[in-house]
Amino acid sequence: MAGSASSRDLGTVADRPARPAEVWRPHAARFAAACAAARPERVGVVSSVVGLAVEITGLDCAIGELVTIGGFPGIEAEVVAADRTSVRCMPLGTLAGISPGAPARAKGAPVLVPTGSSLFGRVLDGLGRPVDGKGPLRPDALVPLDNAPPAAMRRARIDTPLQLGVRALDTLTTVGRGQRMGLFAGSGVGKSSLLSMIARGTDAQVSVIALVGERGREVREFLEDDLGPEGLARSIVVVSTSDEPALMRLRAAFVATRIAESFRERGADVVLMMDSLTRVAMAQREIGLSVGEPPATRGYPPSTFSVLARLLERAGTAGAGSVTGIYTVLVDGDDHNEPVADAARSILDGHVVLERKLAVAGHFPAIDPLASISRVASKVNPQERTRLAAGLRRVLAARRGAQDLLDVGAYQRGSNPLVDAAVDHEDEINLFLQQRMDEQTPAGQAWEHLRRLAATLGGI
Repeated sequence: MAGSASSRDLGTVADRPARPAEVWRPHAARFAAACAAARPERVGVVSSVVGLAVEITGLDCAIGELVTIGGFPGIEAEVVAADRTSVRCMPLGTLAGISPGAPARAKGAPVLVPTGSSLFGRVLDGLGRPVDGKGPLRPDALVPLDNAPPAAMRRARIDTPLQLGVRALDTLTTVGRGQRMGLFAGSGVGKSSLLSMIARGTDAQVSVIALVGERGREVREFLEDDLGPEGLARSIVVVSTSDEPALMRLRAAFVATRIAESFRERGADVVLMMDSLTRVAMAQREIGLSVGEPPATRGYPPSTFSVLARLLERAGTAGAGSVTGIYTVLVDGDDHNEPVADAARSILDGHVVLERKLAVAGHFPAIDPLASISRVASKVNPQERTRLAAGLRRVLAARRGAQDLLDVGAYQRGSNPLVDAAVDHEDEINLFLQQRMDEQTPAGQAWEHLRRLAATLGGI
């Protein structure tokens, strides 16, 4: 009896049609998720907190990975050094409340950066999160923070000028699409104001601005007064103020660079403005010294200069699109040969020097044309424009060489025609070199102005 029942059951099962694989697939996914949830979690322990560094034992992490320290929600930290028994992390927030014995968990996910046109007009922090109170972001995609710079042999040559809207820059130190230019100056000479002029006057399709290590008071002033609604509408701003952890300041520079790269990958011409590269170097110095690197040149560990090179090399041209990098360099004590300025100048494709004497005299922008140079100007300008720029430089150089004689009244008129032209037409020259902050001059008009000035000076 029982045997016949079993036979009927077996027969029923045998006769049942096979169920499609699609029916079992959702169950397999739930089963895999359940197994993952039941898997034991490896939890490390904070062994020491010294200065800015947190040492964690019991975790297998690689450099650049994120960990969460403490209970829920905890703070995030990034692994910056490792050995066989422990890893050293730098926090992305305050370490208040973290003590030895606190739990630490590896996040196991790469750092992602939001990208897309919805970022225009938004202000982000060093982690790519909005801080402008305009609601959550709706990015087109999330891309990994780490990205390799374009290969040397795949970079397109720089052969097209980029309009910046500043007469002295567009003519005397012409910037090409994909060039990396540095603005070198001491504090309070007008670097941020010049960046805001460029943001409003450039003809690049996208502007990405990174404010690294700025005073908190100045951020809103820059956004509302210097940049203004017009400039902000076509820009993406990444901010990390001076009171934030060193890793946040360093991360802000790379987040802004990654956002610029994402638009370059779409074929767009991007201008990336960073204020300031010196504070990026200072952030890396804090990180390096905290994990035990030896201080080298003026207290900067060796990793500082390798980070600068890695950051600056990510700008430039690619197969399609370009990232034109404009970086301010805060020279220490107006010393243009201090380590960060010297290292940046050796990597960049040109430099613009802002002179304090000009700024004090009310000359804005306080650009010193004779101390500034663009290494690609002759490659992006035709010969006529190159000749016009060189002619004005000769007049300015002659005037500077005779300045001592002019100051004491010992110069004899007629001794040098270039000096005579500079003295006779000083007002016209200053009118060309000076520009109001709210004034944007298209590059074509700037060159026409220089052509008329050259004719006034006697066809230099």
